[in-house]
Amino acid sequence: MTVRHAGNDERRTWMADPIHQFEIHKIFSLGHIGGQEIAFTNSSAYMFGAVAVVSLLMIGGSAARSLIPGRFQSLAELSYEFVGNTLRESVGDEGMKFFPFVFSLFMFILTANMIGIIPYTFTVTSHLIVTLALALMVFLTVLLYGLYKNGFKFFKLFVPSGIPLYILPLIMVIEVISFLSRPVSHSVRLFANMLAGHITLKVFAGFVTSLSALGAVGILGSILPLAMTTALTGLEILVAFLQAYVFTILTCIYLNEALHLHDSH
Repeated sequence: MTVRHAGNDERRTWMADPIHQFEIHKIFSLGHIGGQEIAFTNSSAYMFGAVAVVSLLMIGGSAARSLIPGRFQSLAELSYEFVGNTLRESVGDEGMKFFPFVFSLFMFILTANMIGIIPYTFTVTSHLIVTLALALMVFLTVLLYGLYKNGFKFFKLFVPSGIPLYILPLIMVIEVISFLSRPVSHSVRLFANMLAGHITLKVFAGFVTSLSALGAVGILGSILPLAMTTALTGLEILVAFLQAYVFTILTCIYLNEALHLHDSH
C-alpha cells in the first residue's frame, strides 16, 4: 500500500494509470507512534464521508415520520426492512439483538461502494486492510459471543455429528482451518470484486479517451469501448450492492452458528 502526497498532476495521472485510483494520499499528519507516522489520508476521509452519508440518510429519513413517506424516509425504511428481514430469516428473532451491528456493516459497505463508482473518488473497500478489519470484527464478535453464550460447548462447532471416529481427527482439523480462514475469505471476496471491477472499468474508459484523441476515425472506434464502459458502470452498481449483501448474509450465517450451535451442526 503506497502513501503519497497529492500532486498537481493528479487528475492527469489518474486518467493514465488504472492503479492510481487506489493509491493512498496523506492529507495531514496526526503524529508519530514508535517511529511510525500516523496520518489522516484520503481513505480516512472517505470512510468518514461514508459514515456521514449514512447518518444523514437515517437521521433525515426518520426526522419527518410522516404517514406518506418522502424519498429519504422511504429509502431509510426500505434499508431498515431489508436488513431486518435478512437477519430475521437467517438467524431468527433472537438474532435481532445484532441488528445495529449488521445494519451498520451493510450501510457502510454499500455507501462506500457506491461512492467509489463516482469518477475521481476513492473506493475504500478496494483495500484489503479495510475489508480485513471489517471481517475480523465479524469474526471476533461471533467467536466471543459464541463462547459467552455456549461456553466450551462452542467448540462442538468443530465436531460435526455423524462422523465416524476414525476420520474425526482429520475432519476436526479441516473444520478448525475453515473457521480460522473465514476472515480471509470474507474480506478477500469484497476486496477482489471491487478492485477488479474498478480496474476493468478504468481500462475501458482509458480506451475511449485514447481513441478519441486520434481524430474522426478514433472517435468512431471509441464507440464500442464507450458502450462497454456504460454497461460496466451499470454492472458495477449492481456489484456494489451485491457485495454489500453477500458480506451481510455471510455475517448473518456466522452469527447463526453462535446463536444456534446445536441447530447448525
